[in-house]
Amino acid sequence: MERKLRARLESLPKTEASFVEPMECLSVSKLPAGLEWLWEIKLDGYRALAVKSRTGLTLFSRRKKSFNRQFPDIVEALADLPEGTVVDGEVVAVDESGRPNFNLLQNFRAEASRIQYYVFDVLCWKDRDVTGLSLIERRGLLKSVVAIRDKRIRISDYVEATPEALLSAVREQGLEGIVGKQKNSHYQPGKRSGAWIKYRVNRGQEFVIGGYFPGPHGIDSLIVGYYDGDKLMYVARTRNGFVPASRRRVFSKLKHLVTPACPFVNLPETRRSRFGEELNAEKMKKAVWLLCRTRHNNHYAAFRIMPN
Repeated sequence: MERKLRARLESLPKTEASFVEPMECLSVSKLPAGLEWLWEIKLDGYRALAVKSRTGLTLFSRRKKSFNRQFPDIVEALADLPEGTVVDGEVVAVDESGRPNFNLLQNFRAEASRIQYYVFDVLCWKDRDVTGLSLIERRGLLKSVVAIRDKRIRISDYVEATPEALLSAVREQGLEGIVGKQKNSHYQPGKRSGAWIKYRVNRGQEFVIGGYFPGPHGIDSLIVGYYDGDKLMYVARTRNGFVPASRRRVFSKLKHLVTPACPFVNLPETRRSRFGEELNAEKMKKAVWLLCRTRHNNHYAAFRIMPN
């Protein structure tokens, strides 16, 4: 480690390694120009913080739920982290072409061999709070001292390029989007300050499954919506794209989430939705409702509708 960096670390406040609420990205429709930005590929997975303390290692979701049971192989692979360290990253599943695939990640038990953890920031190093360092300093620290031999753990790369050039490459590879971060930005726990931004190249809509109507092979149609904050908003019921095998597969994933309460805040709906027929109180009596939480809490069923 360079002398200057070592001296800088020793001057930082001491802290006990523990969960830190993740810094958030602001969604943008236009990318800024300028040399003060670094760019990363947007990963389609679960945000996760790894905390190595005196009591061991815990992989936390962004809402402070333990991921240790879901991803024991990643926890094992992070054993090289020094005590007193907190890193921020994303748990992703990669397909045969090496691209992140969220659908594979949802089936994490069967696809464990495809799951990796991409580390893109360090918040605490040997019980020193490094959130006050600039992004460039934190990334330098991450690359110079976080040595993990296991191939399931990757250090996420960044590039200094024009957004136009990066977007072209992202579109060509069929990736989700890009993330921009200001080089001099501090880590701001729980904040969405605009120092970090995200831009989706693939603007497909992700819908959450909040219920279904029973039928052949378990399901006749799905009742779907989207989250507006913490409120699940009904959009439509759909039966498109299902064959018997996919109905059985989806039903097997949903049947353990059954709940008596309707999770949608805007039902019953007595008018036709923009995607289909109404779902009034009489029709709702035949529906089976599902326990739904936000994606951040990692308890939901979802699918994505992509543009043509």
